[in-house]
Amino acid sequence: MRVLAAGDHFVRPELIRTALSRELTRDGGESPEFTELTLPWPHEPFGSVGGVHEASGTEEELIRALSGVSVCVTQMAPFTERVLAAVPGLRLVAVSRGGPVNVDLAAATRNGVAVSFAPGRNAPAAAEFAVGLMLAAMRRISAADAELKAGRWRGDLYAYEEGGTELADATVGLVGYGAIGRIVARVLRAFGARVLVADPYTDPVAAVADGVEPVELDTLLRRSSVVSLHARLTEETRHLIDARRLGLLPHGAVLVNSARGGLLDHAPLPELLRGGRLGALALDVYDIEPVPADWPLRDAPNVITTPHLAGATRQTAHRAAAITAAEVGRFTRGEPLAHPANPEVLVAGRS
Repeated sequence: MRVLAAGDHFVRPELIRTALSRELTRDGGESPEFTELTLPWPHEPFGSVGGVHEASGTEEELIRALSGVSVCVTQMAPFTERVLAAVPGLRLVAVSRGGPVNVDLAAATRNGVAVSFAPGRNAPAAAEFAVGLMLAAMRRISAADAELKAGRWRGDLYAYEEGGTELADATVGLVGYGAIGRIVARVLRAFGARVLVADPYTDPVAAVADGVEPVELDTLLRRSSVVSLHARLTEETRHLIDARRLGLLPHGAVLVNSARGGLLDHAPLPELLRGGRLGALALDVYDIEPVPADWPLRDAPNVITTPHLAGATRQTAHRAAAITAAEVGRFTRGEPLAHPANPEVLVAGRS
């Protein structure tokens, strides 16, 4: 079996190769023949390539690298219709991210290529980052840091009207209660916060057992002094938090989005910040990435921004490689995939 480790500068090819070798030789099996490709992300932004999204590299270089390959493990390689049609020997693409957005699933299915992905790979990292954004926004940590570095000792920030707020006894609403949301909820409860969750796919009995209160989304927005988004972006959830729903927030609420930029309608945000409806906004994801030079939120007050870093830990990279390696192991043993993206493709028995 010839395997392409199509890594990048985060999930590196050597991480993929090491995880695959460990997985495939643990019961006395032989290590496969490897070939490697290093894609330019994140040193160069990802984008749309040949109809797939959040991809890195070119179709041409991927087609060349896939010569003679039956299995590819990647995070960002653009598996377009053109690429999939050009490599008839390919049988599995294991994508080391939470969703295979860089793969044309319809074309993969037509070409008999199974696709898997790696849900939960960055859940601890993303959950910790979301809580960090909450704390930074509620306590003005970033602003105070910038002031001190600029040579200004802002003792006046201790004044009552400038003071921050605490997570202890706060009501925090989580929009989405998947793997990341559940970790965030556990951390928030340890701080002493009351946690509301809005997620139509969550079992309300299980949520109550977790110590959180399941509610409708509009109710969550009305009752929460802090709201954090953790839903997946689909056609159903695009602009889920729109102008009407933003208007439901209590005056001075804190809003955090470290999930996907498309969940949030960005147009009303500058005015809501200037008018005080939003007390603070913390963003790791955006409607346009990278943000443009004339981005309206650049001069809005009380905004904390980071460049899509919530999942950026070394542990995430190792977990991503390990999850995809386990899928390749199942594939080579003829077992069902744990995380198939196109289960209609018969994979049992292939190698």
